[in-house]
Amino acid sequence: MSEQIGGRAGAEEEAVEESRPEVRETEGETEAKQSLTAELGELENRHRRALADLDNYRKRSRREIERRSFEQREALLREWLEVVDNIERALSHADHSNPLHEGLRAVLEQVEGVMRRQGVHRFGAAGDPFDPTLHQAVGILETEEEPTRTVVEVVRGGYALGDRVLRPAEVVVAQPRKTVS
Repeated sequence: MSEQIGGRAGAEEEAVEESRPEVRETEGETEAKQSLTAELGELENRHRRALADLDNYRKRSRREIERRSFEQREALLREWLEVVDNIERALSHADHSNPLHEGLRAVLEQVEGVMRRQGVHRFGAAGDPFDPTLHQAVGILETEEEPTRTVVEVVRGGYALGDRVLRPAEVVVAQPRKTVS
């Protein structure tokens, strides 16, 4: 009986195969397949390029946002430098015995602390060598007592954010006396 079942199944499969029409591609169908394959390849390339363009746009946007944020931060910190200058001017004119002097000193220390936490540091001191990238010469003092191109006096302190100068120090620079011949 098992032979009979197996025999029937084999005969049925042959009958099904014989009933299927023979599939042959015509020349037009082959060209259509090739055309569709080429179109699919082109669409895949366009898709990859679009993804790359989107990725580049995101990166550019992120850099632009970071740049603008940094510029806004610098602008805000520069404005606070004016506050520091005004407090220092007020301190220089206030009587040390006046309680107002003590209060101004406390405010100045608080503002300077905030600036330090933001990464701002002060530079420019008497005795430093003159550096045109850090200092702005607002005066020259002819002297033989100081080396040439040395900062003699700081008129207004300079500030930097990391390694970027927010404001150059305004300084008076030593220069040798000119001899009259």
